[in-house]
Amino acid sequence: EKFAIHCIPSSAISYKDGVQISSYMKTTDGDFWDIFNFNFLEGGPCSTDDVKRGHFVAVINEATRNKFFGQTMAVGKTMVVDDQRFRVVGVVENVPIFRVTPFADIWVPVTTSKTDNYRKEMLGLQMGSLLAKSRDDFQGIKDEYRSRLARVKLEQRGNVNDTVTGCPETLFDTFSRLLAGSIQKSVSSPPTGRLWAGVLTLMILFMLLPTVNLVNINVSRIRERASEIGVRKAFGATSRTLVGQFVTENVILTLLGGLIGFVLSPLVLQLLTWSGLIKYAHFQMNYRIFFSGLIIAFFFGLFSGVYPAWKMSRLHPVEALRGRSL
Repeated sequence: EKFAIHCIPSSAISYKDGVQISSYMKTTDGDFWDIFNFNFLEGGPCSTDDVKRGHFVAVINEATRNKFFGQTMAVGKTMVVDDQRFRVVGVVENVPIFRVTPFADIWVPVTTSKTDNYRKEMLGLQMGSLLAKSRDDFQGIKDEYRSRLARVKLEQRGNVNDTVTGCPETLFDTFSRLLAGSIQKSVSSPPTGRLWAGVLTLMILFMLLPTVNLVNINVSRIRERASEIGVRKAFGATSRTLVGQFVTENVILTLLGGLIGFVLSPLVLQLLTWSGLIKYAHFQMNYRIFFSGLIIAFFFGLFSGVYPAWKMSRLHPVEALRGRSL
């Protein structure tokens, strides 16, 4: 649907009342504002006409507005950034730095760049963002891009033939390609399967380690109650009843831990937001992810309690009363 050109944010220096202000500035075209969904607090985006005519206009984030203009309205005012004067046409909410593609403090038209190298260089600081109508179009976009790239002819310099490789990719594709270590082999088909496998392996290992620890804790806890098991078995309690009791206790403890985590998580996230460790980050509880994690914890809590309970429930009552361990 849309295709936008924009640069990687670069450092830009300004001065306000003799105080140096460092900002991240990003040059964009008009379609950039149609692809990414910004929340405007004032004004609006740089238009396609602004880009075409090279107007020195800028969209700034809330933090930059506060640094230059305090709490007053910024639209219509001017600011000097990197020795260029821009008129503010819009103010947006701060974009966290981990939103790699749209992140910046100041966005200006690409045609206000001090040089026109962005029009000539094959490799540089420019990025392209494509907006597809749906995920079903991803493969078609990649195929079309690859066919067009194959028609690009480069000059031969000495004995070196320059070649260009590339393919539209999602952020996950990018991480897969970088982890693969070989750009030439993976650029057209990023090894996302390997990355998924690695992530799942790490997740399983991350959960298995505390599970083993829980098994040891449960063994110790149940061993201390050997005499109780012996008495209950002597009065007719079946192995299934004993296993059910200990597993239920384990599940209740797991749910209590989840409840404590549910209460503490928003507080921890709020502290991380206030700390400013991640620029402009605003952390909130994602309930879908939290409850998914709680289900996983419930499963491993259940798994860690079954074996020790089953093993102890099979002891003979006399042996259990004597305090025999597992």
